[in-house]
Amino acid sequence: MKENKVKNFSTTKLIAGSFLAAILAGTLLLMMPFSSADGTFTNPVDALFTATTSICVTGLVTVVTAFHWSAVGKLIIMCLAQLGGLGVITVITMLFILMGKQITLKERMLVSEAYNLGELKGMVVLVRRIVSGTLVVEIIGFLLYSVVFVPEYGMQKGIFCALFNSVSAFCNAGMDILGDESLIPYAVNPLINFTTITLIVLGGLGFPVWWDVLDSLKKRKSRGFSWRKMAQKLQLHTKIVFCATAVLIFIPALLFLLLEYHNPDTIGNFSFFGKIQASLFQSVTTRTAGFASVDQGKLTNASALLTMILMFVGGSPAGTAGGMKTTTIAILLGTVLCMAKGQNSTSMFHRRLTVDNVRSALCVVMLGLVTSLVACMGLMALEDAAFADVMFEVISALGTAGLSRGITGELCAASKLILIVTMYIGRIGPITLVVAILRKGRKNNLKYNLPQGNVIVG
Repeated sequence: MKENKVKNFSTTKLIAGSFLAAILAGTLLLMMPFSSADGTFTNPVDALFTATTSICVTGLVTVVTAFHWSAVGKLIIMCLAQLGGLGVITVITMLFILMGKQITLKERMLVSEAYNLGELKGMVVLVRRIVSGTLVVEIIGFLLYSVVFVPEYGMQKGIFCALFNSVSAFCNAGMDILGDESLIPYAVNPLINFTTITLIVLGGLGFPVWWDVLDSLKKRKSRGFSWRKMAQKLQLHTKIVFCATAVLIFIPALLFLLLEYHNPDTIGNFSFFGKIQASLFQSVTTRTAGFASVDQGKLTNASALLTMILMFVGGSPAGTAGGMKTTTIAILLGTVLCMAKGQNSTSMFHRRLTVDNVRSALCVVMLGLVTSLVACMGLMALEDAAFADVMFEVISALGTAGLSRGITGELCAASKLILIVTMYIGRIGPITLVVAILRKGRKNNLKYNLPQGNVIVG
C-alpha cells in the first residue's frame, strides 16, 4: 500500500517536472541566434516567457511571434505548442511505442495521472488514439486554412501559416505567425472563423469525450441508430461536458452580440452575419484558445468582465484546454442547486457524485482564485496599469487563454516572471502543483475519527 502511494506521488512530481523540463529546454533553444529573425541572442526572460506560453498553450507573448522569430524559431514554438497540447508524458510514451519499447506500469500510471482517468487499463491504446486523432483533425484544419492562406501569402509561407495555425488552434495555444493583429483581419471570414472555432472546441472537449462518443456511435450502428438512446448511453462525464460546453458557447455569444452590437471599435460596423460570427468566435476563443478577431482592449467593460469569467472557466479536462475546467464549475453549480433543493448529496443526470468530486472541484476553484489574486497583487505593485487590464492579463495567464488588452510586451521582467509562474500553474493544474510540493509521499491517515465540530456558515 505504501509503495502504491509513493508511486502516485512520484507521478504527480514527474508530470509537473516534465513540463518544467520542456520549458527550460525550449528556453535554451529560443535564446539561440538561429531562433531570432535578426540572428542575435534573445533576452532570457522573453525566451523563457515564449517557451512557457508555448508549452502551457497560453498565447500571451512579449514579442510579436511573426516578426521576432526566424523560421526555425517559429518551428520550435509550433513543436512546443504541440508538445504542450498533447502533454509531455503522452508524446514521450508515443515515442517509446514507435521505438518498440515496452510500456511499463509506471509509464501507464503517468498517462493515467496526466489525464485524470483513475485506471490503468488500455493506456497504450489511449495514447495511440490521442496522437492519431490529433493528427487527423490538425491535417483537416491545415487543408482548410490553406484555402485562404496559400493564395494570400504564396505556397511556402501559406502552407507554413496554415500548419502553424492548425496546431495552435487545436492545442488551444492562440499563437499565430500572421502579424501583430492575431485574426482581426479575418474577423468576418467564415472559413477562417468556423475552422478555428471547430478546432478549438474539439481540442477543448477532451479526448475521453471523443472516444465515448465514437464508441457509442459504433454500438448504436450495430443495434439500430437512435440519437436518444445514444445520448442515454453516454458516460456522465461526457454528458456534463456537452451541456456545459453548449451553455458556455451560445449564451455568452448572445451576450457578446448584445453588449458589443453598437460598439464601433469591435463589431459595430460589421454586417449582422459578421456580428454573429465575431460574437461566436469571442465566446469560443475566450475559453483558453487566445486568438482574437476583435481588439480586446476596446471591449465594453461588461464584455471584458464576461471574457474574464470565461477565461477562468476554460475548457474540459483531459484535452488541450486550460482553465478551471467546465466540469469543475458544473459540479459546484450542481452542488449549490442540490443544496437549495434540500438534497444531502450532489446529483447530475440521475447520478450521485462522490464527495471527492465535490471536494476536488472546490479545491481547484479556491486555489485558482487565490493564485489569481496573488498574481494580480504582484503585478499591481510592479506596474502602473489599470486594474481591469492587469486582472485580464492574470486570468488569461492562469486560464492559459492568451488574450490580452495590450500590456504584455510592456511589462517589466519581474511582472513577466509572475505571469510565467501563473501560466505554469494554470497548465499543470493548481492541485497538481500543490500535491507535488507539499505531499510527503504517504498520506497521514488517521486511525480514529476526530470529534465532530460545527461552524456557523453564511
